Amino acid sequence: MNIILLSVFAYLLGSIPSSFLIGKAHNVDVRTIGSKSATSSNLSRALGWRWGAVSALLDILKGVIPVLLAQRYLIGYDLILVSLLPTIGHIFPVFLDFKGGKGAATFFGATIVLVGYKFFLLSFLIWIVALFLFKITSLTNLIFVWSLVILLFFNLPFFYFIYGLLGALIITFALRENIRRLMSGTESKIGFKW
Repeated sequence: MNIILLSVFAYLLGSIPSSFLIGKAHNVDVRTIGSKSATSSNLSRALGWRWGAVSALLDILKGVIPVLLAQRYLIGYDLILVSLLPTIGHIFPVFLDFKGGKGAATFFGATIVLVGYKFFLLSFLIWIVALFLFKITSLTNLIFVWSLVILLFFNLPFFYFIYGLLGALIITFALRENIRRLMSGTESKIGFKW
């Protein structure tokens, strides 16, 4: 019963579209601007990085909360399933006709809790360096998730590696249009203005 309740909760919490709701509160539909996706980086294009940061923090918490709860009741692959569901909910939210964001911030949140801050911080340091070098959020997120896969493969039990691999595949799928733009050289860069 715990696995079912926690899975439903994790998916529904992940489905809450933070950037869309913040945008709507400011009379902006993020699905009609920029990349036309419900992401924090897209929200920041309309409302600035302060609101983008608020949205990102809320998206991170969508990953943190279900995993904190799941760790009290689940282990192994059941825990991995619940840890991935907020990210899946973020990308395919029931509240937005299954068309949401890219899942990176929510995956970050789940990862911090699931694998511990040491492994997360190593990958996050790579994320920060890549963001300042390339100034392309989608590329930076891809670098983060795949560097995490490598770190987990060599350092933690196998089911953590499975978590990282599935998460990386899910986010890579969500970023497929961004990848096409990266390959064609048309992906948008970001600024660092507040």
